[in-house]
Amino acid sequence: MRACTLRETSERHAGGLIDSIVRILSALHPALIYVVVGAGAAIENVIPPIPADTFVLLGAFLSGTGRASAGLVFLSTWVANVAAAIGVYRLARRHGRRVFTTRVGRRLLKPRQLETISRFYGRWGTAAILVSRFLPGFRAIVPVFAGVSGVGTMRVAVPMAIASAVWYGALVLLGGAAGRNWSAIVALFARASAWLLVIAAVLMILVVVWWWHTRREPH
Repeated sequence: MRACTLRETSERHAGGLIDSIVRILSALHPALIYVVVGAGAAIENVIPPIPADTFVLLGAFLSGTGRASAGLVFLSTWVANVAAAIGVYRLARRHGRRVFTTRVGRRLLKPRQLETISRFYGRWGTAAILVSRFLPGFRAIVPVFAGVSGVGTMRVAVPMAIASAVWYGALVLLGGAAGRNWSAIVALFARASAWLLVIAAVLMILVVVWWWHTRREPH
């Protein structure tokens, strides 16, 4: 009974926070709404814990209430997110190798580990980038190592743009279809996100296991 009460209280607080954010966004000029949701979608590539999907859904929700255009919400979030990811990739391609030659960099990845990653990207880079855009956490990490591995710009930009367009397009349609019912949006999104989070967690465990075992010096 107490657990149920705590959960209901938490949900009310979360709902109140979302309502406050929606009210703030609704009060903005429409052009500023696109700037805010676009910036929120972009910053995930620099600060992974910030969820770009939430900003997309908020913009889509506002489009369902008539405060924004679904098409412009999609364009602003998609373009901003992909552009930021490509920017991170370009920085990693230019400076990433030097970072991993430092003392701290060598503790993160030994040279032979970095070469293994480069070979992986040389063979599977396009597919890895395509899949990663659907997975929490990996969205920000994969473009960095694509840059460090020297993957060509088009091999990074094209799958990234396609996957992000599919995912953000689906979120905008979801938000618009749900109209004014934010709870319905969150419930549907939570189901899809839960499965993606499980997949991402399994892959992350495999990556950590690989990292740990390959740190040992060969005999």
